[in-house]
Amino acid sequence: MSKGAKVGRSKRAGAGPQAPWNPSIVVFACNWCSYAGADTAGVSRIQHQPHFRMIRVMCSGRIQPGFVLRAFERGADGVLVSGCHLGDCHYVFGNERAVEQFERTMNMVKLLGLESGRLRLEWVSAAEGARFAQVINEFTDQVRALGPSPFARLGARVAPSPEPEASALEQGATTGA
Repeated sequence: MSKGAKVGRSKRAGAGPQAPWNPSIVVFACNWCSYAGADTAGVSRIQHQPHFRMIRVMCSGRIQPGFVLRAFERGADGVLVSGCHLGDCHYVFGNERAVEQFERTMNMVKLLGLESGRLRLEWVSAAEGARFAQVINEFTDQVRALGPSPFARLGARVAPSPEPEASALEQGATTGA
């Protein structure tokens, strides 16, 4: 048996070192602040964990519990909701609504048996690229410590779609219902 064959067989048997597990993170980010903060981090070349999918929303207050639950259903190990700082919302009260929606969502997450550490709400402004990087790094480490989501074990890990599905109202408007 050749040396290469032995190496290949031992790796398949799990004898070799494994790469660290990287969690799948979904970030719902406000267009006006947090998404711009992530952009600032990139433009400034601030290093941060790359294991997340960013979904830009017009306002963090529009993140309904169903969007977060759908992300978990599709294989996310953690979900971060990020918006403007309180008092700085482009839509005046949007981030206050985000707090209310987040509390409802957290209750559902707990009822489903998921650890509360898999869901997080943060405020990041457009000028806070370093803060965005810090938040994503901390959250990734937190979720990594929790391990893969129990939901991910139920089916194939599917990357979340970049846009939340249309609401029933929007669907009715397009179908003429």
